[in-house]
Amino acid sequence: MKIIIEQIGPEEEEQIVVRCRNLDDSIVALAKELKRRRDKLTVKDGERILQVDPSEVYYFEAVDNKVFLYTKEKVYETKWKLYELEEQFGHANFIRVSKSVIMNLSKVDSFHPDFNGRYEALMKNNERVLISRQYVPELKKRLGI
Repeated sequence: MKIIIEQIGPEEEEQIVVRCRNLDDSIVALAKELKRRRDKLTVKDGERILQVDPSEVYYFEAVDNKVFLYTKEKVYETKWKLYELEEQFGHANFIRVSKSVIMNLSKVDSFHPDFNGRYEALMKNNERVLISRQYVPELKKRLGI
């Protein structure tokens, strides 16, 4: 595979062209990941409305019919539903790990077995996230274990 990167002028539109013999799942996932990296998540911080890059998100959590987005140091409320976030970001580094949590795999420091077939993820910001046993097989699959 050959990769060509060309620098363009400010008046030209950026574009990515993928030429392939067969359009398979890995190429579709690559295209979705590139698009996702350009998307921002709109969140509330008190009265302020902000945009957060998905790569800054450690995990999403649903609590009392609200969805919260956790970054390294802050927690924001978002209007997205958990299933919508899973649809939009589930193909990338994000994975559902319980009924109420979607986690960013790139923000995990380590995984440890827990009781009753569950696992615990230690995040890079030292928070701990429990992984329900029903989601462990998919986690292992995504990690290549």
